[in-house]
Amino acid sequence: MSLNIEALERAANEARGLAMDAVQASQSGHLGLPLGCAEMGAVLYGYLLRHNPEQPRWIGRDYFVLSAGHGSMFLYAWLHMSGYDLSIDDIKRFRQLHSKTPGHPEYSETPGVECTTGPLGQGVGNAVGIAMAAKMAAAHFNTSEHRIFDQHIFCLAGDGCMQEGVSSEASAFAGHFGLDNLILIYDSNAITLDAMAKQTQSEDTKKRYEAYGFDVQEIQGDDMQEFLDALNVAKERDNGKPQFIIAHTLVGKGIPEIAGTAKAHGEAGAKYVDAARKNLGLPDEHYFVSKETHAYFEEHKKKLLADFERWEKTWNAWRKANPDKARILDDAIDNKIPGDLLERIPEFPRDAKLATRKAGGETLQPIAKAMPNLIGGSADLYGSTMNYIDGGGDFTRDNPAGRNIRFGIREHGMCAIMNGVSYHGIFRASGATFLVFSDYARAAIRLAAVAKLPNIYIFTHDSIGVGEDGPTHQPVETVSALRLIRHLDLIRPADPEETAGAFVAACERISGPTMLALTRQTVPMLNEIDVQTRREGVRRGGYIAKRETAELDLIILSCGSELQHALAAAKQLGRGTRVVSMPCMERFNRETAEYREEVLPLSCRRRVAIEAGVPEIWYQYVGLEGKVIGLHRFGLSAPGAEVMKEFGIDAQHVIEAARSLPHDDDAYRRERSEDSRLAGARTEPADVTTR
Repeated sequence: MSLNIEALERAANEARGLAMDAVQASQSGHLGLPLGCAEMGAVLYGYLLRHNPEQPRWIGRDYFVLSAGHGSMFLYAWLHMSGYDLSIDDIKRFRQLHSKTPGHPEYSETPGVECTTGPLGQGVGNAVGIAMAAKMAAAHFNTSEHRIFDQHIFCLAGDGCMQEGVSSEASAFAGHFGLDNLILIYDSNAITLDAMAKQTQSEDTKKRYEAYGFDVQEIQGDDMQEFLDALNVAKERDNGKPQFIIAHTLVGKGIPEIAGTAKAHGEAGAKYVDAARKNLGLPDEHYFVSKETHAYFEEHKKKLLADFERWEKTWNAWRKANPDKARILDDAIDNKIPGDLLERIPEFPRDAKLATRKAGGETLQPIAKAMPNLIGGSADLYGSTMNYIDGGGDFTRDNPAGRNIRFGIREHGMCAIMNGVSYHGIFRASGATFLVFSDYARAAIRLAAVAKLPNIYIFTHDSIGVGEDGPTHQPVETVSALRLIRHLDLIRPADPEETAGAFVAACERISGPTMLALTRQTVPMLNEIDVQTRREGVRRGGYIAKRETAELDLIILSCGSELQHALAAAKQLGRGTRVVSMPCMERFNRETAEYREEVLPLSCRRRVAIEAGVPEIWYQYVGLEGKVIGLHRFGLSAPGAEVMKEFGIDAQHVIEAARSLPHDDDAYRRERSEDSRLAGARTEPADVTTR
């Protein structure tokens, strides 16, 4: 069927009108992309895209990712016209408090929004992840009789996305692994926010993407037929290459006063809206969508639903013929985790001497057997991060069913791609690198937390215990910095049994991402603590590792490889000493007030904490009167044990700090508000015990 150019041109202009009205009313937003790309939106949502507005999460749909998330009104306008649960009143509340039309698209906030985008380039990485997950789904679940996964992933990106490094990492990955279900559309409008694009870029993007291994077409984006022809070519090519369409557009099209200039990028065109509406043939009525446009999309929706019903017949036949596959897929979609996951992990030998990264690698294997949808990747570090799934095979062009993804030295790209896998919603994404390199990937990790994606980060080499590689590779502030990302759980286990609990806790958490911070150096088995206490305690974030045998007088807190020093110090500090393991502050802080009081009773204010990192965050637990043994400088290049000793990360310094605390009860009865206690975490008290 050919395009109804007249109907779609009308819809494109009315979509422009919605964008102009919404940006003008909110006095903020970005007009350039919604106006310049309106014709492309009309072709995608009014003709080509395979989707179901009544079931936005239909697993057989095509995906559209708006990487250039500042152009959110482009997406909202087309979702409204297409029949999603996004009313004209929602459009009128663009960028307003608690609206379904936030300034940048947010996953789970707006029906039809596939990814939380805004930071430029992230959507390209997400689209690559979705494309990879779709390939994997087809390989795992399609059969010769029934093809339930046959999707294309469309991504609209702009100059800013092309300039951000994460899109280059992700695109190189897509080209190398032959993700030919990916169609990346480059809105090439020759401007960026500050200036014309030529002032900051001069590379040949076409040749760059050809070098990545993409097929490249170049078109005029406002020519609907030309755009459709390019999309059809991209969909029909069967050469194992992802597709790249350079679509030249006029930014701010419809507002002649600023069209084609940098001013058109943002809201500067809002003052010209009234005149622009007349130029576009729109009536005086704001937020106008004609009866003809509504009728067109209602008719188109019938075609979409008919396509969905055909797919559903195939789906039902597939389920009947493949009950085992159907059960696995149902569990994956529902994020169902085996209830006995912890019991499936054998206890470690009491005399084991393992790094927690090694213990993590051993823990991963029974988990991977119990969770067939769990996939894992590493940024060229499987030999060090030890998270390779045995028997899972490598994901390749020829083996898209592989469960191990070799991301190459692309930490940022890896984490953005992991987000895409999670958005796809079938596979559980995990990925690994050295903890210090989380700084490369922080933007993608933060977005996973914003979107509450259940990613699992297996990041190793967690402290100055890394040793000889020196301060460039030794995290000092990194752990605390990551703890500050809301909705991200960071778990730093102390020994192999805590590591087992940490992996299970990460798998069980589906409401947000979890990071496992694991050691390079070996740690002792903490056999003085019962195995189940260690495993279950991690799931609660903090627990009593050693209970006092006399009246409680002192609490020592720690986590990770430093917990051994807290336990050793307690043996010399008297029977009134309690040791608390705090592998995950975020989990502990979500526990009930009763449990937190049981572990850290307010009546005991003599407290010491030790961690080989910056000390400030521990003051939320030790209070202003307590002491923290930590670091106020970067590390050193030397064997790890020597570096720890040099910085005083040992039992002796815990003992000295504890003995220096006063016993004046009045000092601990002073009333302090929670705010003032937390304020202590932002300052460095004069009595911090460090070297």
